[in-house]
Amino acid sequence: MLNVRGISAQYGRACVLSDVRFDVQEREIVSVIGANGAGKSTLVKVISGMLRPTEGQIIFRGEDITSRPAHEIVLLGIVHIPEGRRLFSEMTVLENLLLGSTHAAARKHRKEGLEHVFSLFPILRDRRSQQASTLSGGEQQMLAVARGLMSMPRLLILDEPSLGLAPRVVTEILNVIRSLNEGGLTVLLIEQNVRHSLAISDRGIVLENGAVVLVDRGEALLSNEHTRRAYLGA
Repeated sequence: MLNVRGISAQYGRACVLSDVRFDVQEREIVSVIGANGAGKSTLVKVISGMLRPTEGQIIFRGEDITSRPAHEIVLLGIVHIPEGRRLFSEMTVLENLLLGSTHAAARKHRKEGLEHVFSLFPILRDRRSQQASTLSGGEQQMLAVARGLMSMPRLLILDEPSLGLAPRVVTEILNVIRSLNEGGLTVLLIEQNVRHSLAISDRGIVLENGAVVLVDRGEALLSNEHTRRAYLGA
């Protein structure tokens, strides 16, 4: 589904990514793990069209999207839920959800989309008339995921969905991600909780200093000596 071919990227003169290469197959969950500053968020910004790479190609479902702007990439089916949720805080839960379905294809299925996200996150149905700013951190993250799903993604990119959340809410969010994948959605996941993210992933990619150093099955990376020592405290 997704082919990342020799991507390099920088901010100003600072090189952040160097010759990054990996693939994501349809219906996979692939986790990208690495320390803070490894280039994980920069990588997904490049994929979603928010940052132009200096070298390389992004191929999505056989089409070169490297030079496509972000709004066109959404129309193709890549939805990026950024770190920090980025909700419209003064708008209601329902208004935020409707903004996730503004393009023509999604508008046709708004009713079904709302029922789908309310079934995944029932609390959002109860909170639909509340301003987003009044929600708890966990509820805001649920809303961010739900708004992304309203765009009818083929590939869902999540950047640190559990950041700052209580363990119970983290488990709930990761269970929803796994359920979505079992329903056929392809997921690219950046997650600080390495143990939990690799446990639900088909494959993992280890990014260090802007370069890929390991690619393996999720369960294999959980037992890999380097991964355990660097990211699992074992």
